[in-house]
Amino acid sequence: MLRKRVIPCLLIEDQGLVKTKKFKHPKYIGDPINALKIFNEKQTDEIIVLSIDKNRYIKGPDYDFVSELTSECFMPLSYGGGITKIQQIETLFKIGVEKIVLGSLCYENPKLVQEAISIFGSQSFVGVIDVKKKIFSNQYSVKINGGLTKIHFSPIEYLKFIEDLGVGEIIVQFVDREGLRVGYDYEILSLISRSSNLPVLALGGASSFDDFRQAFQAGVSGVVAGSFFVMIPPYDAVLITYPTNQEIINLN
Repeated sequence: MLRKRVIPCLLIEDQGLVKTKKFKHPKYIGDPINALKIFNEKQTDEIIVLSIDKNRYIKGPDYDFVSELTSECFMPLSYGGGITKIQQIETLFKIGVEKIVLGSLCYENPKLVQEAISIFGSQSFVGVIDVKKKIFSNQYSVKINGGLTKIHFSPIEYLKFIEDLGVGEIIVQFVDREGLRVGYDYEILSLISRSSNLPVLALGGASSFDDFRQAFQAGVSGVVAGSFFVMIPPYDAVLITYPTNQEIINLN
C-alpha cells in the first residue's frame, strides 16, 4: 500500500515564517530554517514553501534564501511565489527546488507556463486553484492574486484550463478556510477530485487527522496544511509537528 502524502506548507514573508487567516494579516511565527530542521528530524516526506512577500512579483524569487532552504532540506521541496519568467524557473531548479507551484501565472500568462512545461516536464509543476464559497449559496468562485481577484472560470472550468496547460498535479486551496482550522470543503473537493485526471492535493482549513482522512475519502492524492503543522490551539502557540509513520498508515 502506498504511503499517504501528508505535506506541510510554509508561508514566507521577508525571510520569516508567517501564518495568515483567509490569506490576510500575516503573523510572524519564527525562522523557517529552524522549522525545516525540525521537519527533517521528523522525517517529513515532502514540503511546500510559498512566498507571500508583497513585492514578490517585482523582485522575483529570493534565490539566496531559497538556496538556504533547499540546502537545509532533506526532503523534496516545492516552491511558489514571484515567478514570472522561464529563467527564474530554471534557476530555482538549479538551486535544488523539486517542483514549481504556479498560481496566478497560470491565468495571467498561460503561454509561458506551457513553454516552461515543454522544457522541464509536467512532473515539475503544480497548478493552484484558489476557491471561495459564495455567501448564502452553494456556488464557488475562483480567485487569483492572493485571493484578491475573481476570475470568470468556475472551479471545474479552471481545473480543465490548468490541466490543459500540462501541469503534473493540482492544489485546491480554500480561501475562506485558510488558517481557521475548520476542515476542508469536502463537497467541492470531491467534485474536483472526481473531475480531474491529475493528482489533487487539498489545502486550507485542516484541524485534525480526521480532516485528512475525510479528504482522502473525497478522492485526493495528498493533504497539505499550514497551521496544523506549525501552531497548536487554542492560543496559536508555535509548535512544529508531523505525524508518525503509524499515524499516516492509520489514515487509510
